[in-house]
Amino acid sequence: MSTEPASLESLRVLYHSDDYIVVDKHWDIRIDSKMWYEKNTVQAQLRHRFPQLADPRTYYGFRFCHQLDFSTSGALCVALNKAAAGRAYRCFKDRTVTKFYLALIRGAVEGETHTVDFSIGKNSTEGKTHMMCVEGTEGCENPKPCQTELLVLEYGLYDGDPVTKVLLQPLTGRTHQLRVHCSALGHPIVGDFTYSSGTDNSPYRMMLHAHLLHIPLEPQPLRVTAGDPFVPAVDPKWLPQCSLRTLDATVEALIHRREEEDRKIKKEEQERARKEEEDERRKRSKEQSTEEESEEQRRQCQQWLSEWAGD
Repeated sequence: MSTEPASLESLRVLYHSDDYIVVDKHWDIRIDSKMWYEKNTVQAQLRHRFPQLADPRTYYGFRFCHQLDFSTSGALCVALNKAAAGRAYRCFKDRTVTKFYLALIRGAVEGETHTVDFSIGKNSTEGKTHMMCVEGTEGCENPKPCQTELLVLEYGLYDGDPVTKVLLQPLTGRTHQLRVHCSALGHPIVGDFTYSSGTDNSPYRMMLHAHLLHIPLEPQPLRVTAGDPFVPAVDPKWLPQCSLRTLDATVEALIHRREEEDRKIKKEEQERARKEEEDERRKRSKEQSTEEESEEQRRQCQQWLSEWAGD
């Protein structure tokens, strides 16, 4: 990831198969746009690099499986056909997709882990309708539950000011969720102009990066990592001072935990389905036994009536 602005030729491909392309989206580019003056988009980059893969039946030529904000960089998955898009969409809909983001946030976060569960709604305040907000704040409309896991990786300085490097895992998928949650904690993302009331405008970019994307497709899951742009070699203004945990080991541990949880859920679902099938079998057996018993009772009754009539 470069500190230079995006260009039509600067598309970085992380993964390419017959069904999907995963790109490392640049930090200052929109995914797509209907505006004639928006010449530089991921869609335009894809058309430039892979003109033969554009599908004329779609509006943008490519099927984007999910979204990243204009100022967010990192792993972005694109489906190359309708069937592949459907498979990925079902995973996102069922919330089986795992995503990890890296961020530099203002201040020193107290505590190594946090579960952030502020509900988020649309901001109806005049001049802020492009923003989201947490439940209970002025102008917050229709807030919906959402949850983010935050783990501290490193403490350090950015351009002389204290910041914390964190790993964020969104457990829901609300608009601007990570940006709003960090801001609500009192630790807005470095360079987030929108959620700093327009004051954080000195960094060259917003420091939020989609580091890892795992889609549990069958039979082969898709797992792609988009590296770490928040290192001194890329941006010398970032100076790490105290490391609590390494990125790779932390991600692997979290992925393993998620896989264990998924296996447990799948096992419980299988056990529940087996029990329901067993209960249904017992029910049918009981109904059949009752029918046979009723038939025997009718036969005895007919015999009794016949004997009574004979008497």
